[in-house]
Amino acid sequence: MAEEVAAQGRKLEKLANYKPTRHFTPATVERKWLLVDAAGQSVGRLSSQLALLLKGKHRPEYTPHDDAGDFVVVINADKVEFRGNDKLAKKRYYKYTGYTGHLKERSGTEMLARNPEKIIQLAVSGMLPRGSRGSHMLKKLKVYGGAEHPHAAQKPEPWSPVQGH
Repeated sequence: MAEEVAAQGRKLEKLANYKPTRHFTPATVERKWLLVDAAGQSVGRLSSQLALLLKGKHRPEYTPHDDAGDFVVVINADKVEFRGNDKLAKKRYYKYTGYTGHLKERSGTEMLARNPEKIIQLAVSGMLPRGSRGSHMLKKLKVYGGAEHPHAAQKPEPWSPVQGH
């Protein structure tokens, strides 16, 4: 009889110390606005850091199956760099219109001159999950070629990419 009382006491003690695992949903996560200056940054290294921010992997409440990332505003996308082996001239961007023989091709130099924002968007989109979750994450990325952006009202916090990754 005494053993039963002791066993029941241990069960109650375990229940008193019980703390369930906290699961975060997109509704409970408080998103921040981050401002990233892309001037002088390498495209690939910058894009991998941006993908981590959009996924929310830098936060303690990261959940793999939910979107817990922050909004990211990238400025100076026209000053981004391609490093190594003349990559700016060798890099190719392809777009297929859907019609036979209508494969459009542009070099990195052309893309940087015509649409520098698209370079970062394409690089980051390749590092995000496929499907609706990745599309939702990509909508939180705002890229601008110059130093001005229309998101001053959100008060984005300056963020610099981690060096040495």
